[in-house]
Amino acid sequence: MSDLDSFYQWLEERNPGQEEFIQAVKEVVCDVHGLVEDEERYQNWNILERLTEPDRIISFRVTWQDDDGRIRVNRGWRVQYCGVIGPYKGGLRFHPSVNESILKFLGFEQTFKNALTTLPMGGAKGGSDFDPRNCSDGEIMRFCQAFMNELYRHIGENTDIPAGDINVSSREIGYLFGQYRRLANSFSGTLTGKDIEFGGSHVRLEATGYGLVYFISEMLKQDDEELKDKTIAISGAGNVALHAAKKAIQMGGKVITLSSSKGYLYVEQGLEEYHINELIERQGKCYSDSTELLKSINGDSNAKWHDDKTPWEVECDIALPCATQNELKLDDAKKLVKNKVKYVAEGSNMPCTQDAIDCFEESSIKHAPGKASNAGGVALSGFEMAQNASFTPMGYDDLDEKLKAIMTNIHTQCCEEGQQDNGFIHYRKGANLAAFKRVADAIVSQGVG
Repeated sequence: MSDLDSFYQWLEERNPGQEEFIQAVKEVVCDVHGLVEDEERYQNWNILERLTEPDRIISFRVTWQDDDGRIRVNRGWRVQYCGVIGPYKGGLRFHPSVNESILKFLGFEQTFKNALTTLPMGGAKGGSDFDPRNCSDGEIMRFCQAFMNELYRHIGENTDIPAGDINVSSREIGYLFGQYRRLANSFSGTLTGKDIEFGGSHVRLEATGYGLVYFISEMLKQDDEELKDKTIAISGAGNVALHAAKKAIQMGGKVITLSSSKGYLYVEQGLEEYHINELIERQGKCYSDSTELLKSINGDSNAKWHDDKTPWEVECDIALPCATQNELKLDDAKKLVKNKVKYVAEGSNMPCTQDAIDCFEESSIKHAPGKASNAGGVALSGFEMAQNASFTPMGYDDLDEKLKAIMTNIHTQCCEEGQQDNGFIHYRKGANLAAFKRVADAIVSQGVG
């Protein structure tokens, strides 16, 4: 199927109503379609169609009991998207918005993100429409155990290694791993994101946020610039946003915003590292409402809260969207361009709509896609897998250096594949081409299946 319009029509007819998944596929295909047309082997092996169909989707009922004795029912999924370059690897997300389309999009993105790390990991994603907010610790434990009662049949250290994602932190991973260990009668590296005491890794909590800042630092170096004194607008107030803010401040950047779905916090002089440490500590104690979390430092005379607005209206050198998919829209992109933003790097998965990305590219703003710039988390998961397999723990500084090296290497791949005739680096195209080649070549090498 060589005609692009025909391919898109086929894709939409085959996946009706799955807008997130279709958006993710189109974002890759628009960059690699020319390569597929030029490479007869990719056409002969029907690579595009094969890559738009997950290896398998496992769906199941999760039945658990709340503190009042009521029986509750949720849906669970695991999308094992593509396993040609290694065992399936990707997070578990517990959130009411979780559905098959979102998990297929995330699994598709994870496949290419993992390929960019050059570590032997395939792509997967999973989760449930369970909402842990306002649940007790006991309820969360019982849900995790019920979820694993089904999932354990489909995972293993050489098959599929889940990790955390939204609302799945070390606590949830601990409950999931404990139930897996009991059911499988095996202590193995089947989940990552565990506590240090039973096989976890240093830097894992910080990795996605830190990796994002290491990547943007490489983008700046490419232009003989540095992070010091650059103004940085960040969206979100979760793990990625807070650790990105912390590392950016440590490297001399001036972080001026954090946000929630209800508004954003603006600090013209820049947030201090102690602010971020306080937020990280409070966030770690419970599922805090992110709005209240941010407003807790609003008493600072330099801080100002803006209701029902996004942080993309402020003047900044660098924008780091770290909240959720499709949060940064065309109007936001136009505001950033008007305010002379120079770099945009995605800290969450697909946070920019396609028309926002088009706006950045038409304005020659350097934009890094999440599959490249937020790959730090899965890279650290890969190192945790290696630790578990070798029974050899690594120290914090060693892992941090490995993380930097991975992000530098991903940046190099983007530059090599995304270099334009005029010298401009097209980061999205570079990331898509580099990852696609690695996955597609593996598919060709392994034949039909």
